[in-house]
Amino acid sequence: MSTEGILRKRGYQVLRKIGEGSFSVVKLASSGKHGCDVAIKIVDQRVLSKEVVNKFLPRELEILKIVKHDHVTCVYEIIKSNKGRIFIVMQPAATDLQQRIQQESKIPEDRAKTMFTQIVSAVQYLHQNNIVHRDLKCDNILLTADDQIKISDFGFSRFTDHQPSRTFCGSLAYSPPELLNGVPHDPKKSDIWSLGVVLYAMTTGCLPYDFSNRGKQLEAQRQAVVYPHDAVLTQSCKDLISFMLHISPAERPDIQQVIDHPWLQQADLRNAVAQ
Repeated sequence: MSTEGILRKRGYQVLRKIGEGSFSVVKLASSGKHGCDVAIKIVDQRVLSKEVVNKFLPRELEILKIVKHDHVTCVYEIIKSNKGRIFIVMQPAATDLQQRIQQESKIPEDRAKTMFTQIVSAVQYLHQNNIVHRDLKCDNILLTADDQIKISDFGFSRFTDHQPSRTFCGSLAYSPPELLNGVPHDPKKSDIWSLGVVLYAMTTGCLPYDFSNRGKQLEAQRQAVVYPHDAVLTQSCKDLISFMLHISPAERPDIQQVIDHPWLQQADLRNAVAQ
């Protein structure tokens, strides 16, 4: 049966393709069952490596079934076909953070604070439930039509048992030095580093490190964070970025310390973080 046929049988009418990855395609569909349009990520296991099929994909599906948070993409249903295709039916997004930054050049600090508060509230939820994302980046942070943050793409996520991780995964531009050096690392602290890169990108419109050369990237990571000449940020915001981009994982904050940082401690934001 065709993709459209399988989905039609489940009550979904495919409208158009809205995205595509190396091993998946995302389509927009209308749904009478849910009373709204949905995004459907279609994964074909037949073109995936054995490692992805046997390790990464089962982890992703297990996590997607249980995560429930206002700022994590809502998954309505997971459909498995007998032809090896998996259909992940989820809440659609209007755009992603990377596209928003490109559209606006950079996000004003006050608005970035509100958005970042939603991001860290989702990561706090994940870490409290011993889930690490391991691929936090602007492309994987979605925005709804009313500018609500939704963290997505759990393809590299896993449950953590508090033991050091030895797997390199994620994106080079958002990777901390311990991953680049290939040493065992705390995946929660790696998520924090990625959050530091996200906040830097939001508020400056660019990435903090040139990732085209790993040696130069590691050298730059050992230095103080450098800002573009036209970046106008409060010292408190810069302090938080530097804290999250600390070269030593032991000195890098955990997610609660990020939430407790003065830059985020405003009365109108604390409740959002606690969700």
